[in-house]
Amino acid sequence: MAKASKKTTRGRAAPKLAKVAAGELVTLLDFVRYAVSRFNEAKLAFAHGTTDPVAEAAFLICEALHLSPEQFEIFTNARVTAAEGKSILALITARVATRKPAAYLVNKIYMRGLPFYVDERVIVPRSFIGELLDSHFGGDGEAGSLIDDPSAVQRVLDLCTGSGCLAILAAQHFPNAEVDAVDISKGAIEVAARNVADYALEDRVTLHRGDLFAPLGNARYDLIISNPPYVDAEGMAALPPECRAEPKLAFDGGADGLDVVRRILQDAPRYLTPEGGLLCEIGRGRERIDEAFPELPLLWLDTEDSEGEVFWIAAADLG
Repeated sequence: MAKASKKTTRGRAAPKLAKVAAGELVTLLDFVRYAVSRFNEAKLAFAHGTTDPVAEAAFLICEALHLSPEQFEIFTNARVTAAEGKSILALITARVATRKPAAYLVNKIYMRGLPFYVDERVIVPRSFIGELLDSHFGGDGEAGSLIDDPSAVQRVLDLCTGSGCLAILAAQHFPNAEVDAVDISKGAIEVAARNVADYALEDRVTLHRGDLFAPLGNARYDLIISNPPYVDAEGMAALPPECRAEPKLAFDGGADGLDVVRRILQDAPRYLTPEGGLLCEIGRGRERIDEAFPELPLLWLDTEDSEGEVFWIAAADLG
């Protein structure tokens, strides 16, 4: 468990949280309220698997108490032991003092309800692609489905895989597919290997270290998914401390945010089967993409928490 440092990375004195006497905070809900107050006071940013201070507090408390997220409501009014309380307060203090994403403090993040290991070698995954695999790639004649039969998908490629979570979700969603996952970062491949092993998918998910398509030879895929770096120069300059704790390489998309996306769109046709397609996340860069590629019939997909941040394009429309 991470401990709060005495100084921030910029050398300023770390914020000191008011001491809490034993017995002042009793239940899980008491600790949530305390954490939310401290998070609000410190003006933390939330964009790493949780979107608000309440959800972040609940996440950290569950991790300290070895509870799954689904169990939180059951134990909301349960009493916390003194030792457990110290562990919770240590995490709250670390979150405020270091401004690191909560996922780094506990080395865990959840995607689609599944836990994945993360550390500072990888960006904290928060892609919408996992949800879109469920909502738009179900087959069986479902309305809005972009493929007819998930079991017919034979090969999937995950570009810029990071922690490997999307590759693992793809392997689970497409039961007969072999999945290649690529990242340029040695550290990312190491983290991804740990997650692939945790899900016993070494025989179906192959990790490659390299620059986008470079390590793949002449392989062709029924589906390419990617959550590449797409933050533009203005966005990079405005990143909050939480995001600056993550690998810069995973964010920086060049001056307009499209450096990597351009390369993916240019080279993807050579790696897609005729009936395949590309699913790519671009954040809030839809306007820039539409301006840069007006000739492409991109289909913009929405999720429960996003609108027009991921596009789909069929291989036939890429040329």
